[in-house]
Amino acid sequence: MAASLDAPDHELRHSTRYQSALRSAVLVSTFGGLLFGFDTGVINGALPFMSTPGQLDLNPMWQGVVASSLIAGAAIGALAAGRLADRIGRRKTILILAVVFTVAAAACALAPDRYVMTAARIALGLGVGGASVTVPVYLAEISPASRRGRLVTRNELMIVTGQFLAFVSNAVLASTMGGAGHTWRIMLAMAIIPAVALWIGMKVMPESPRWYAMKGRDAEALAVLESIRPPGAAQAELDEITETVRREAEEDKATWHDLTRTPWIRRCLLIGIGIAVINQVTGVNSVMYYGTQIIERSGVAMDQAIVGNIANGVISVVAMLVGIWLLGYVGRRRLVLVGLVATTCAHIAIGLVAKGLPDSTFKAYLVLGLTVTFLAFMQGAVGPATWCLLAEVFPSRVRGLAMGAAVACMWITNFIITLLFPWAVSPGGVGIATTFFIFAGLGVVAIVWGLKYLPETKGKSLEQIEWNFASGRIPH
Repeated sequence: MAASLDAPDHELRHSTRYQSALRSAVLVSTFGGLLFGFDTGVINGALPFMSTPGQLDLNPMWQGVVASSLIAGAAIGALAAGRLADRIGRRKTILILAVVFTVAAAACALAPDRYVMTAARIALGLGVGGASVTVPVYLAEISPASRRGRLVTRNELMIVTGQFLAFVSNAVLASTMGGAGHTWRIMLAMAIIPAVALWIGMKVMPESPRWYAMKGRDAEALAVLESIRPPGAAQAELDEITETVRREAEEDKATWHDLTRTPWIRRCLLIGIGIAVINQVTGVNSVMYYGTQIIERSGVAMDQAIVGNIANGVISVVAMLVGIWLLGYVGRRRLVLVGLVATTCAHIAIGLVAKGLPDSTFKAYLVLGLTVTFLAFMQGAVGPATWCLLAEVFPSRVRGLAMGAAVACMWITNFIITLLFPWAVSPGGVGIATTFFIFAGLGVVAIVWGLKYLPETKGKSLEQIEWNFASGRIPH
């Protein structure tokens, strides 16, 4: 069946009409990823200003609480959005998330104290977590098999683009306003703009054809496929989808119990959770959330650190573009393993520099160079392959539910790291050097796990991947 879809997909590449419709759906839906990135990255520059006396007056503990509260909300949002997306559809779920992003961003910008800020950040996290689940699933289900890897990872590109835009806007506002008054409020309010754009755009986007087929709405599924595929490919793909749906209809409706009672589905879930946790134990979000403070603690002023942190955003975008290109040629498994080896080495180097050199401008920029190197491999290899694998390894009947569970585990891991990091690198904690040595140790564990359990899914349709897991044929 896969071979029959390849030739029409070749025609798709040369059809302006179908290409345009597919590109529009990908671009608009990935504004959810842009918001994901902006709302997680903006805290990097806003946190030092809101921590000052006369603003929210945050000590290291409260800095961790405010930063990590979004992550706590994201874990809840990931779990809820998976079920919601299965029930009402991917498109409607993204529309709801756009409203959540808008209202919560406004609440953060207007927060009068640290308690309201924490509550608003939790609400914002609901949107971030929901987008982290729903957008990759939507992209995977509208993408042709031969291009799915590159299209799904457009969301990861938009995430790092959102973080880059947050870093740039933070630096511009800090430079022009000097951190005076409520500069941080303007930084946080900027997220309202892409949230409104997401809502407007998704109003005219199609629903996932696979979701329509799951609900028995084959005519609507075919109509969507015909708008983003040539007619011959649309019917062939619908036939494959409906056959999978027919098989699944003979089983009971997906429940949480289904994720554990069937051995091969349980294996898929455990692999997905492992992939999600590995993505976070690299410490990537410690750099993306606290990069300014890492640089500042190495020996430069805060305004210099905020500007220098833009380099982390730039390399994240460039590396992600390279990673998306690599996914067309290199397997997901290999990208993850190579990336993990490189990021672990970068952590060791950061730890050695932090421990062996006195604080100075030279040390600060050396640390910045190493964090840039770390992000080059993280965002260019581990990141894109992670989200691609998460969108591929789960069977369609429980995809929303399983994706929600795996991404919730990702957010829980992220929450723990984000909460503890400000304390860990503070004078009363273990210090920057020991913190990064811990990340290196976790990286070694991740490499060993990956060598044993990571599957390879490149070049296979979602239905083929599901069949391989169900039959016990999991290629490494």
